[in-house]
This record gives sequence, structure tokens and C-alpha cells, in this order.
Amino acid sequence: MKTAVFVDTSAWYALADSGDVNHVRAISFLRGALTEHRNLVSTNHVIGESYTLILSRLGHAAAWGFLRSTRRSQRLMRIFVSEQLEAEAYALLERYPNQDFSFVDGTSFVAMKEHGVSDCFAFDRHFEAMGFRMLPATGLD
Repeated sequence: MKTAVFVDTSAWYALADSGDVNHVRAISFLRGALTEHRNLVSTNHVIGESYTLILSRLGHAAAWGFLRSTRRSQRLMRIFVSEQLEAEAYALLERYPNQDFSFVDGTSFVAMKEHGVSDCFAFDRHFEAMGFRMLPATGLD
């Protein structure tokens, strides 16, 4: 089995919104990742944040479709953020006052480290700033 890929809100949203600047790249990357039999990983915090963003921008039908598909997916492992992971996220956010990481970013970073996931399907440079490999690669490096 290939390594897992963490899916961030920025990727979930790009997949959901055909008008998003990253939509075509997101669809292409996801198809490739699934073809390569890579497992997807996300947290309950990311899924909640994604649902809310999709709801506010695309409406209930799109948001509910997203939520339904993530719950039914056999390829998505959902990590539930525990009190311990939250405590680690608080410490991480305090350690990087020069970064504008969101709380969900913080919980994502610590969940990825705990589960040994270094690849991230995201369009949010915060993951790169924390040393994770962002996919799809931008080619701008």
C-alpha cells in the first residue's frame, strides 16, 4: 500500500467548487492518488471546517453531499482530535506566534505527525511551512 495523504480543507473545497482556481488540479490529483491506491486521511476538525465553508459558499446541497461522501468513503480514514492532540496543538500555536496558523491547522499538524503522515493534499502554504510535502506539487519551487 502506498503512503497516506492528509486532506486539508483547502483541497476539500477545491474539489467541491468547480469555480475554484484549484478545482481542475484537485480533481486530477485525487484521481491519481486513488489510482495509486493511496489512502486519504483527514480529521473531524477539517471535515467540520470544510462542511461549514462549503455550506457558506455553495449551499446546503453541496455541503451535505460532501459530508455524506466523506462518511461513506472506504478510502478515507478520519482521525478524531482528542484532548491530548488539542493540547499539543495549543503548544504548537504558542510556539509559532509569527505564523497565522488556524486552530484547525494546528490540530492537523499534530495529527499528521502522530500518524506518521508527511504528504498533504492542500493548497494552504502553512503545511509547507511546517515541513510537510504539499501535493499536488506547484512546480514553482
